[in-house]
Amino acid sequence: MTIRRAILPTLLMVALLGPGRTAPSAHHSFAAEFDINKPVTLKGTVTTMKWINPHAWLYIDVKDADGKVTNWACEFGLPQALYRRGWRPKDLPVGTEVTLTGWRAKDNSPTANANSVTLPDGRRLFAGSSGTGAPQ
Repeated sequence: MTIRRAILPTLLMVALLGPGRTAPSAHHSFAAEFDINKPVTLKGTVTTMKWINPHAWLYIDVKDADGKVTNWACEFGLPQALYRRGWRPKDLPVGTEVTLTGWRAKDNSPTANANSVTLPDGRRLFAGSSGTGAPQ
């Protein structure tokens, strides 16, 4: 009877807590995907902003010297951290012209880790970081 009393609460706790838990999503360090030696400054037009975890993403159309348009994916910090820093979803509507600074992906794809974004009204907002290995 005492073993039953000891095991039953444990099984009950596992049953109650187990199903609601999800596996943690994979996370990467800055150095795993981005190159500190490849800084970029991008001027472009917002196509979408995704306020998703674990990182928010800004997509902008950037026109090169030949007039070719490339859609860049720019990784930001956590949406909650952006909000605490003053970001609001209304700050980046589709069509907004922005200037973004950051670091290019190691694979040279049109992907960057954003450091800051300058809005048309001159506000410059910190975009967050991927954490370990990211420049200060």
